[in-house]
Amino acid sequence: MLIINDKRFTKQAEIIREKGTNRSQFFRGDVDKYSWVDLGSSYLPSEIQAAYLWGQLERLYEITRNRLDSWSRYRQGLSMLEKEGKIELPSSPKECCQNGHMFYLKVRDLKERSALLEHLKTDGVYAVFHYVPLHSAPAGQRFGRFSGVDIYTTRESDRLIRLPFWYGLDENTIAHIIKSIRKFFYS
Repeated sequence: MLIINDKRFTKQAEIIREKGTNRSQFFRGDVDKYSWVDLGSSYLPSEIQAAYLWGQLERLYEITRNRLDSWSRYRQGLSMLEKEGKIELPSSPKECCQNGHMFYLKVRDLKERSALLEHLKTDGVYAVFHYVPLHSAPAGQRFGRFSGVDIYTTRESDRLIRLPFWYGLDENTIAHIIKSIRKFFYS
């Protein structure tokens, strides 16, 4: 779904969505034939995907509230480890409103991340590290370049763990995950 808040970009977004063509203008009768006019790709969802999205949009506030509740449970349950300096947790500036997209924590280094992920796995918790930094991904190495010195990107990526997070994640599952993380640091 794309929401555009500036009419200047509507026509360009429509062209991109229509695989780089002015097809929508043709169907509206704005042009007598349609052709390829700019960059674009096949971004149209299937009817099933659109129906699923519509269902989620109808329950947007319920879903967001549930995700924010899960986010808060994680934050509260792990805050003591943060206070003790064992992990870092995400936070949102007071003037911002977040949507509970995911919950992560940061550990000391790659070695500790690997050990915690293995510990969680043996406890039946499927947590993952986040993404490989773009500059070290295969396509990043092929097509991109890193400007300057990598002071933070790789180090922070090596420390980050994404905890299980989805709509409907129940309190017992979150409590089990928190207990497992605490066990790792206090054993």
